[in-house]
Formats: sequence, structure tokens, C-alpha cells
Amino acid sequence: MTNNPSQQTPPHKAEKETAAASEGQAAKQEISRKKEKKEKQEQKYQEKLKRPRLRIFPIWLRIIVVLIFTTAAFVIGLMIGFAVLGDGSPTDVLRVETWQHIVDIVKKVD
Repeated sequence: MTNNPSQQTPPHKAEKETAAASEGQAAKQEISRKKEKKEKQEQKYQEKLKRPRLRIFPIWLRIIVVLIFTTAAFVIGLMIGFAVLGDGSPTDVLRVETWQHIVDIVKKVD
């Protein structure tokens, strides 16, 4: 072995080669991590598609509850409007005679 500088690898060049090799490994590991993550997401998605969705509050019950709340809000609004704006009794809104009187006024029946 001779001490020929052309045959020996300079120390900074060797460091660059090891750094490049470690960067290559890091890139491969990152790609494999991304693949694993994507596969896990796909697996979760497939499992989600297989099992049926359990609804605690069924749609038909939601519709009924919304209709009940809408009706209650409408009646309460009528009672407040009739009592405050019309200076009447709030329970008079629920009487049929009151609504017949309103219909007669709108139709202009004597």
C-alpha cells in the first residue's frame, strides 16, 4: 500500500457518500411510512363500508320531533302575538270562534 493520494478517498467525500446513503434510506422509510398510512386509511374505510350505521335517533323520529317543535313554536308565537299585539287573552287563539271571526273579516262576510 502506497500513500498515493489519488487512490485514497478524501474524508469529506466519504462523509458525503454516507450522508447521501442515509438520505436515501430516510427517503425510502418515508415512502414506506406513507404507504403504510395509506393502507391503514384504506382498511378503515373498507371496514366502515362493511358495517351498517346504527342510528340512536332514527330519521322517522327526527321528522316527528321537528314537526312537534314546529307546531309548538307556531302556537306559542300565535299566543304571544294575539296577547301582546292584539290585547286579547292568549288562550283565545286556541278557540274556533276566534279563527272563524278572522276568516269572516278576511272574506268580508257580514
